[in-house]
This record gives sequence, structure tokens and C-alpha cells, in this order.
Amino acid sequence: MLLPIKHENMAARRWPVITLALIAINTLVFLFTIGTIDNQSSEYGKVKFGVLMLAAQYPELILKPESQRLVDGFKKSHPDQWKYLQDRYGVNAIGTYDARINLQSEMDSLNDQLVKLSANSFTDRYAFVPNNPQPISYLTANFLHGSWMHLMGNMWFLWLAGFVLEDAWGRWLYSTFYLIAGVAALQFYAWSNPGSLTPTLGASGAVAALMGAFLVRFPKIKIEMAWIWWFSITRLLRTGNPFRMLTFKASAYWLLPIWLASEVVFGYLFGSASAVAHWAHVGGFFFGALAAVAIQHSGLEHKANKAIEEKIGWTNDAELEQAGNLIEQGQFAESQAILTKFVASKPASFDAWSLLRQVATRQNNTKGFIDATVKTCALHLRAHEIEAAFQDYAELVDAGGKMPAATWLELCKGAEEKQEFERAFAEYEQLAAAYPAERQSLTATLSAARLCLKRLNRAQDALALYRKAAASPIPHLDWEQLIQTGIKEATAALSAGNASAASAR
Repeated sequence: MLLPIKHENMAARRWPVITLALIAINTLVFLFTIGTIDNQSSEYGKVKFGVLMLAAQYPELILKPESQRLVDGFKKSHPDQWKYLQDRYGVNAIGTYDARINLQSEMDSLNDQLVKLSANSFTDRYAFVPNNPQPISYLTANFLHGSWMHLMGNMWFLWLAGFVLEDAWGRWLYSTFYLIAGVAALQFYAWSNPGSLTPTLGASGAVAALMGAFLVRFPKIKIEMAWIWWFSITRLLRTGNPFRMLTFKASAYWLLPIWLASEVVFGYLFGSASAVAHWAHVGGFFFGALAAVAIQHSGLEHKANKAIEEKIGWTNDAELEQAGNLIEQGQFAESQAILTKFVASKPASFDAWSLLRQVATRQNNTKGFIDATVKTCALHLRAHEIEAAFQDYAELVDAGGKMPAATWLELCKGAEEKQEFERAFAEYEQLAAAYPAERQSLTATLSAARLCLKRLNRAQDALALYRKAAASPIPHLDWEQLIQTGIKEATAALSAGNASAASAR
């Protein structure tokens, strides 16, 4: 079994109240409804099976509208299972008059029970039935679950992907996205299984949308995974635990597409026969990814982030308000003391560091200005405000400062994410030259080589950079295979380019 444990961005600027509220609502709804769902589904399922079995065995029986709709929907959405019922019980001709009367009476009785149970069925009313969806079920089905494992799995994925998106988008935008995503996932599932009469429930469609949005918004975040498997009886006797667990980290940009691909495969292989709504997951994931792209390019994310910063800004903190007043009065030392103490307890406060920049500027304190600017740059990067981070970087350079290697590397990646490959390449090279003995220098060299080879069509420069990395005194045994592969690819690309140029002459 493969499960995510955590990812690199397990921090937020404020409490993720919407995500926590969604988890609480799902849990409370489960506790209040699971008994009713279990009790009703058992009896309801028996009656449905009785109708289907009689209809498959005796096709001459007259079906009332409710039973006919059940049989037609089952034939359409579960053709293999319908054939199995016919083969299992046989298609029989009704012999005597009494037999016809008795069997028809039994079918009519089952239909009456079906109508009664359907009218009182919690799942028919509030779960999502593709063949006959109730308008309210587009909302309510996303808050119903069929078991503890179903609930806990969805809530864990909701937490991992949800709270960072809530932090990035703000509570109103995140809430709207989540509710619409649930509707979109269910509708996609209805399109893929139009005749299904099986009630669908669970938050997994909306959660899959969060995963799609997470991929777009945080593609390079590494997710820590746990691979848990049954090991041996010997281990159970020796340690009391029969399981083994292996952990590893993988970037979202390849781990999440693999999950999506598995859902597509399972959807094609099993379709409506599966107890899992794989196509709802696929539809939700695509909706989430597309919506995240739209949110990024529409400016909504920037506006939401600005609103968050204003709400958590210094005007809401007495210490920062006091520090701001002291700056206006020219009492810089006193203001600096308050701000230094404040950032010690709240290092992610952008406004506190901005005020410290003001104090340093007013005092002509170049070192203080550089230190505070490094912090604001890092916070802008964390908020995915790449241009603002580059503005901080430019001001730092103008002041004669040098960006720390780790922050500089993130800045380079930000330029690359914005598809500004020449800018990213130039920064990678400057970083490598500025910190020749640091691990980040080797990372920057390899990143610059990759850009030359994959994005800038500069195979010769890529080859030189890969060879430079190979000769680096920085320990790089873990990257040796990557470097050698890069050298081979760059050499091949260079040879292909030379051959093409020669044939053109």
C-alpha cells in the first residue's frame, strides 16, 4: 500500500479554517448518517436483486415503471453483470397459469417494496445517482461516506492538498473552488456512466480536484510517500508488527500524473463494475488543474494573496502598529528593538520585515537592509509572487548584497516556472559562480545545463556545463548517473546538429 505522509510545504500563514471545517463537517455527517445508510442499503439491495433476478430469469413478466427503470439502467450500465444473472439463473419459460400468477404477484410485490424503499432511501435522495440525479445531491453526495476507511482516506488527502491551497487562494476562493469541483466531478462521472442507478457518494471527486490544482500550483514540491507491505509471520513474532515500511520522496509533477494515469486505467478496465468512481476522480483532477491555471492567469490568486497579507498585516498587530508609529516619530532604535523581537516569534511576517527594511534605510544601515530584503524575497517566493521576489533581489544587488544560495536557487526556479528560460539560465550561472564550493552551485550548474539542452537548443553549452559538473570538487556521487546521461544526450544533440548543418550546406 502506497500512502502520502507529508510534503515540503507543511506550513501556512494562518489557520486553515475552511479545510478544518470541511473535515469536521464530513466527519459529523458520517457519524450521523452511516447507521441509516447501512440499514437501508441492506434491505434495499435485497429487493433490487430480487427484481433483477426475476427479470433475468423470466423475461415474460410484466414490469411496472419503477422496476423497468431499474432493469433498463442495470442492463445499460452493467451489461456483463446482467449477462451473468441470465447465465446463472437461466432464462425460463413460465409454464402453468398458476405459476405465471404467482411469479407476477411476486414481481409486483417486489416493485411495491422497491417504490416504498426508494421513497424513504437516504442514498437515493442525497447520494448521486447518475441515471436520475437529484439537484441537491450534487452538493450533499460530496459529504457522505460509506465507511471509516473511505472517510479517513479522503480527509487525509483533503488535508494534505487543501490547507496549502487555502493559504495560497484565500478562504472564499478556496471554498468556492471546492464546492464547484465536487459538482464538476460528479457531472463528469454521470457523463461516463449515464445509465447507472448505483448511488455515488464521497468527497473523492472534490479531493481529486484539489490534487489537480496542487499539481499546477506546486509542481516541484516533494511529497514524502510511505510504502507499507505485509512482511512475515517471523517479524510478527519477533517485533509484534508484521508490516514493513519504506519511505521515499517524489516531486508532485511526476507522482500525481502517475496517480491520474492509474485512475484512467482502472476506469477503462473496470468502469461501472468497480465500487470506486474512478471517472469522478479523473474528471475532478482535470477540473482542478484547469481551474488552477485559470485562477493563476486571471489575477484572482494575486488579489486573494494581497487581501490575506492585508488581513494578517501589521495593522492587526499592536507591536507592528507601535513600531510604525515610532518610525514616523524618528525613533528608529526603539522601533528596531520591537520589530526584532516580533520577527523572532513570527518569522513569516512580511510586514514586520518590510518595516525593518524601512528602519534600515532611514538609518543608512546597509547590512540591516540586505538582511531584511533577503527575508522579504524568501516570503515573496513562498507566496509564489515571483516578480515581487525579483524586485527584492534587484534592490538587494543595488545595495551591494549577495543573495544566499538557497534563496537564490528558489528564485532561479521561479523564473523557470514562469517560462523565462534565458533569465533563469543567467541566474543559475551567476549563482554557480558566486558559490563555487556550495552544493547549490552544482545544482545550479546542472539546472543551467538542462535548460541549454531541453529549452534553449544550446547543446554545446549544455555539454560544457555537464562536463564542468562532472569535474566539480563538490561531492556528487548521487548525481553521477544524471551527469553522465546529460553528457551523452548533449553529445548526441550536438552531433545531430552538426550533421544537420553539414547536410544543409
